[in-house]
Amino acid sequence: MRIKKLRKVLRVLSLSAYQNFELQNITNPLKTIGILTSGGDSPGMNAAIRAVVRTASAVGFKVIAFRHGYKGLIAGDSTPLGSSDVSNIIQRGGTILKSARCEEFRTPEGREKAAQVLEDKGIEALIVIGGDGTFQGASLIGKEHDISVVGIPATIDNDLVGSDETIGYDTALNTAMDAIDNIRDTADAHDRLFLVEVMGRDAGFIALETGIAGGAELILLPESLTNVKEVKNSLNDVLYDKRRSSLVVVAEGDETGGALKLSEKLRADFSKYEMRVCILGHVQRGGRPSARDRVLASRLGEAAIRALKDGHSQVMVGIVNNSMKITPLKMTFGKKKDINFELVELAKTLR
Repeated sequence: MRIKKLRKVLRVLSLSAYQNFELQNITNPLKTIGILTSGGDSPGMNAAIRAVVRTASAVGFKVIAFRHGYKGLIAGDSTPLGSSDVSNIIQRGGTILKSARCEEFRTPEGREKAAQVLEDKGIEALIVIGGDGTFQGASLIGKEHDISVVGIPATIDNDLVGSDETIGYDTALNTAMDAIDNIRDTADAHDRLFLVEVMGRDAGFIALETGIAGGAELILLPESLTNVKEVKNSLNDVLYDKRRSSLVVVAEGDETGGALKLSEKLRADFSKYEMRVCILGHVQRGGRPSARDRVLASRLGEAAIRALKDGHSQVMVGIVNNSMKITPLKMTFGKKKDINFELVELAKTLR
């Protein structure tokens, strides 16, 4: 308890831009930290784990990792991680720590069990790698049990406030774009109309950028209302221009209900055209992380350790305009980051 009180006194009050600081600039009583990955996996999580472990080693922290997210935290499924343990993982997709949903952690009783595990293992702070739901859970256990918590944003949806990009987003974009390029070849060969569904239940970042990069004639997003009549009119204009093929990119969270349901609404009006539906699904979450995601994850992993060393808690580390920024956890979930509506207008111009 004395350590917790001392740590509380040392916490830095300012949550402004976080940059240009030294590794050993403050005396901090922290000795052991925990780390876990939670929620949907995203390419680059392993690079973040590697950066956390190696930076922790550089400043004298011990790292204990929990497998299977909050489920493993409650069960005490843990292992110590040192620098050699994270060798040769930066290029791997998924997460070596595994991930899982955990309904028990949503309850005060479940979080009480998790906090007891942390205390029993002498863990004084926790780094969580994940998205919206992960950060909500971290915020609760931090507040309820006075545990220092830092979040690293990792989700292919790129919908977290506080960072221009999240770990995994760039890789997912490139995976979806490669698939769309291949589909375009087939569409051209047969003069077909393709509806391609990409991930994005609540956010259209992937759909918007892959649609522009893939030359889609239409892009349907959760952020904008989809009028089926307007979709039909737009497709009629495209087909009237006698283009060899047409491609519509649909975010899974679009109000039409996704590509499959949209096809059912369009088929009667476009019966003379061959229409195909392709749902990319979880292929977008897998694969080797791109160079951009590996660098982003490495920067954020290092920043998470530095944030703890400087006494920060209940925060997420992110990068805005290429500078490190710290954002209170409570400001990162339950909100939607706006898509770039200039890109929305660009897509309309270029179709």
